[in-house]
Amino acid sequence: MQNNSGRLSIREKVGYGVGDTASNLFFQVFILFLLYFYTDVFGISAAAAGTMFLVTRIWDAVNDPMMGMIADRTNTRWGKFRPYLLWCAVPFGIFGVLMFTTPDISPMGKLIWAYVTYTLMMMIYTAINVPYSALMGVITPNSNERTVVSSFRFVSAFIGMLIVQYSVLKMVEKFGGDNEQLGWQIAMGVLSVLAIILFLITFATTKERVHPPKGQKNTLKQDTLDLFSNMPWLLIGGATIFQLTYLVMRGSIIMYYFEYLVKSQDVVLLGKTYSYSFKELATAFLLSGTIATVIGAVLTNFISRAIGKSKSYAIFLFISGLGCGLVYFLRPDQIVLLFVLQLITSFCVGPVSVLQWAIYTDTADYSEWKKGRRATALIMAASLFALKLGVAIGGASVAWILAGYGYVPNQEQTVRSLQGIRLGISIYPAVFAMVGVVLMAFYPLNKKTMMTIETDLIERRKKYEFDSPETKGE
Repeated sequence: MQNNSGRLSIREKVGYGVGDTASNLFFQVFILFLLYFYTDVFGISAAAAGTMFLVTRIWDAVNDPMMGMIADRTNTRWGKFRPYLLWCAVPFGIFGVLMFTTPDISPMGKLIWAYVTYTLMMMIYTAINVPYSALMGVITPNSNERTVVSSFRFVSAFIGMLIVQYSVLKMVEKFGGDNEQLGWQIAMGVLSVLAIILFLITFATTKERVHPPKGQKNTLKQDTLDLFSNMPWLLIGGATIFQLTYLVMRGSIIMYYFEYLVKSQDVVLLGKTYSYSFKELATAFLLSGTIATVIGAVLTNFISRAIGKSKSYAIFLFISGLGCGLVYFLRPDQIVLLFVLQLITSFCVGPVSVLQWAIYTDTADYSEWKKGRRATALIMAASLFALKLGVAIGGASVAWILAGYGYVPNQEQTVRSLQGIRLGISIYPAVFAMVGVVLMAFYPLNKKTMMTIETDLIERRKKYEFDSPETKGE
């Protein structure tokens, strides 16, 4: 139930958040394991996988904004955006399993299968995640409350990340045994069922409260012009591309770094020596980072209230990128220092990830304030495209780096290929993080400006008796 300040119940915040747990059951697999799956399990080359990641973005360039326009024009008894959680949950699970199914066919047939299933999965991901992201922009008119909702969303996302990091490799081994291909198929089947259930929970527990001005009839041309004249959106959209390129490059190469550089080794802790395999070390590395990220996400609202969303985003992205770059100067046997940098880098990712989507919803308010028109789903769709473009560039870059430095799967690596892996987990991704920081230095919607926008919009909605809540933000 929403009160006069535009606040939401814990039930609705949690209900909205678990939708991102569902998404991240797959999104984190894409970041951490997809390239590894394609090269070392499915059986295509790193170069072919990298090209596929980038080529499929050409369709996404049309698909994502198209989905946003469709969602903005959807009208049902459940609202504009919630119905897609109901309609697309099961197809999301089905395509997720097919994507990680390895058919017994020719190499060319495998490549075609990979292109088709990857493209279909990205399409259904768009069909459910564009409306899901847009839902956060209409769940309450209160900008500060949306930041809180975004915190719930990303704590839930990181729970999904923890599930993936802790369970996926274990499930692959348990269900597949010596047949790793079968293990991946069954493991992703388990995650698919869980994702379907969580999406349906989000549908059942949320409500849309902010509506476009009555009588608004935007043309596709007008929507597009509004989007590309929205400077705050252009800046956060550009920052998102570089931020996700950074995160995906770093995440995608972790398995390679631990397998070929860290390897299985003894670790001295508190005077005792422990022996760990590279998979155990990689899992601990990922889990510790996720816990640190969750802590950062939980603290985001306190931090952003003090210094503002855009400043917080830029500062934490800078520190995270710096920590990432410093990994280059460590030896693979300096495990303790490696984990310390992981904790610092990952803690700073928490606020960045939370604030990213809260900032996007502010740009939707800005567009309505400036233009008198609202197209929440298009803005979030274009934002999701920016995210997916960053994922694609990051994944393709790692694949091309591996290929360019002479990486050969499941063999002892050359000095040159090891150098490529070292650069790929440190210096290269850090450069992309810093570009994102520079872009956000020019972001204009500070705390004071957003308070003015929120107050003005509430007064307009009162004046014209819109259907959204008549609330006043803090």
